[in-house]
Amino acid sequence: MRQHDDEWTDLMRSAVAGDRLAYHRLLKAVTPVLRATTRRGLARAGQSPDQAEDIVQDILLAVHLKRHTWDAEAPFAPWLFAIARNKLIDALRRIGRRVFVDIDEFTEILPGDAGEEPVPKFDLAAEVNGLPPRQRDVLASIAVENASIRETAQKFSMSEGAVRVALHRALAGLAARLRKD
Repeated sequence: MRQHDDEWTDLMRSAVAGDRLAYHRLLKAVTPVLRATTRRGLARAGQSPDQAEDIVQDILLAVHLKRHTWDAEAPFAPWLFAIARNKLIDALRRIGRRVFVDIDEFTEILPGDAGEEPVPKFDLAAEVNGLPPRQRDVLASIAVENASIRETAQKFSMSEGAVRVALHRALAGLAARLRKD
């Protein structure tokens, strides 16, 4: 691996200096290694290796977008594998652990229609409208309009930290109201 690291480091230095051919050669050299590493990581986590290609593409995109952060005096491989590890962890968090159980095994113990309790009803819109205006606006911006924290902060002239606090308080307030009901 030491030989690869020296070669990759030299290629990355040339790429950062503007050598497009060196950048292409670097990406071509690291891709099979990233693919194998990602497949091993997925297998260790009990996930299907067929998701590896998407993760590898995420890694390569992150390398491309963050290449300016690489220290040219440092070896390239540790920087690359830190990105790879983080992208794999992100993907595993998105995937989550899923356990599938055939419900036919439980048909005798699952409640039927006769014994079911009614599900309590609540008016979510009324609960949201009961929140303080700033919390309601932040929640609507992020959850309904699908705006980012940064966009919401700019929209309401708030810091990103204040947006996160307002969102957290809005969600905690809603949860408390719904538990009460």
